[in-house]
Amino acid sequence: MRSENKSILVVDDEPKILEVVSALMISKGFRVFPADNGEDALDIFNRQNISLVILDLMMPDLTGEEVCVQIRKKSRVPIIMLTAKVEEEDVVQGLEFGADDYITKPFGLKELYARVEALLRRSRDDLIPLTLRNSWNNGDLVVDFEKGILLKKDIATVLTPTEMKILSALLKYPGKVFTREELIIIALGDDFDGYDRAIDSHIKNIRQKIEDDPKNPVYILTVHGLGYKFGGE
Repeated sequence: MRSENKSILVVDDEPKILEVVSALMISKGFRVFPADNGEDALDIFNRQNISLVILDLMMPDLTGEEVCVQIRKKSRVPIIMLTAKVEEEDVVQGLEFGADDYITKPFGLKELYARVEALLRRSRDDLIPLTLRNSWNNGDLVVDFEKGILLKKDIATVLTPTEMKILSALLKYPGKVFTREELIIIALGDDFDGYDRAIDSHIKNIRQKIEDDPKNPVYILTVHGLGYKFGGE
């Protein structure tokens, strides 16, 4: 797993935990965005390109559960919930709200980092968006992941496996900016030894298939100096 281009949102109202967890993630090469309350956490999440969230369950203003629900309305980003509650019912409830994993306080930093690594690996391989059938711009583009069908203006369109992996990643995290390196790892694997610009060729091919005007795309947008994101509505 490469952490240089990944950002982690750390949310906890206990200053010491916020400081220690943030320092750990920075030492591992992540870019870290700390927040000590739920409102700030959601504001950061909506503005930044977050790869994973470490979220305290019990906060005074907006609870971790409420933050989790709001994030899950728009993203499958991995969420690790920190909790002082050890009752099984409380843990199950947190997972039902959309958390991917939980760790109880007090916890070891090695264990937390191991959970982070595992979730990031899993999220890279899990490219199914929030819903299995997705439609944009009043049905102009439809992707049915369950049936493996992509329709452009009601006409079936075939993508290569690599193109589908790239599009799936963009659809899974709408609005998230993917660097070329991230898309290479997702679509071609860690062992790919070619140029990162190879991803541009795949993007060009996808645009030819799903855009009305590939030179003025509305679905796969270029974010200059960063990478690509999905812009469909």
